[in-house]
Amino acid sequence: MSKLLALDTIDRRAASFRETALGIGRRPELGHREYYASALLGGMLEQEGFALERGVLGLETAFLAEYDTGKPGAVIALLCEYDALEGLGHACGHHLIGTMSAAAAIGLKAAADGLGGKIRVYGTPAEETKGAKVPMAEAGLFDDCDIALMAHPYHSFERSGQSLALDAIRFEFTGVAAHAAASPHEGVNALDAVLALFHNVNALRQQTRSDARIHGIIDNGGSAPNIIPDYASAKFYVRSATRAYTDELTAKVLRCAEGAALATGCGLRKSHYEYSYDELLTNETLSAVFMNNLTAAGVAPEEIQEGKDHGSLDLGNVSKRCPSIHPYVKIVEERFALHTEAFRDAAMTEKALDRMLVGAKLLAATAYDVMENAELRAAIRQEFAERTASPT
Repeated sequence: MSKLLALDTIDRRAASFRETALGIGRRPELGHREYYASALLGGMLEQEGFALERGVLGLETAFLAEYDTGKPGAVIALLCEYDALEGLGHACGHHLIGTMSAAAAIGLKAAADGLGGKIRVYGTPAEETKGAKVPMAEAGLFDDCDIALMAHPYHSFERSGQSLALDAIRFEFTGVAAHAAASPHEGVNALDAVLALFHNVNALRQQTRSDARIHGIIDNGGSAPNIIPDYASAKFYVRSATRAYTDELTAKVLRCAEGAALATGCGLRKSHYEYSYDELLTNETLSAVFMNNLTAAGVAPEEIQEGKDHGSLDLGNVSKRCPSIHPYVKIVEERFALHTEAFRDAAMTEKALDRMLVGAKLLAATAYDVMENAELRAAIRQEFAERTASPT
């Protein structure tokens, strides 16, 4: 069996994959509510001979689909995302990501029996918010994988690069309500505590590294201007290039909140309202394999951008459990930004669907190379061992 068989299988099934992506794109679902997308992708893989487990780790819209050749060999993880953005739909192209990984797995399966090993497709809900890759990684579901692959649609081809570690923290302040005009002295103003928190964080920013990002919103600031607010709350994201420094920053932001509570006399409750994401550790050995397949597909090296920081990914947590990459595949000619209506609309065009299939073939070809070459797997694993042994 050859790599060409995997690629030809994707081409032969192109119409079906296009319809799958369009179907998910037309029915956007928020994180952990992706019932249609999860059922569609999981069902497609089950029909292709993958053993399907739904509701992984008690997450309704998570799934794990596996094809076992019955022979020793590599364990390949391909990751599906399929959640949409509130108010925007699939403005991050997750309808393409999920279909791309599933299509790659189906193509790879056609050539896998001659190679041995296992192909696993992970259906991972809610990447935009409470990403399921985090509990999956914590549960050890990736620990026996040789590699984990996915690719993201974008306005350029880009190497797998970096992402920011992230903590999501909610601060809730409690005070005492009072009439704001008649008896303000009887109140304890919870909104003042929130405003003091923002001032403290703004002062903190001057003493942070350039890779730090601290940003928040007030999600409850009181009910009426003539009532001293007895409750107010804010949500913050704290990010940096490493988990270690993000932990330091989070501790400082917590102290900012404690100082605000102390100054105003308010009570304070702190909680993580989403999972914490680790930074992405791109496996450069694996990334080079993907890049070789990209140039072999006719993309000139000068068209490929260096890996950049595009925010935070729950794949970061996976990358600390097995070698991982997250390259970007060009689906549009215009420089549309992610999370915009323009990118959402462009990601439903024929060109975007064509490029989705290109991405699927690149993933399948990269996985095939790893399955075929034990020495390459050893080199990938050696780099992973060295990176994860080093403090970040």
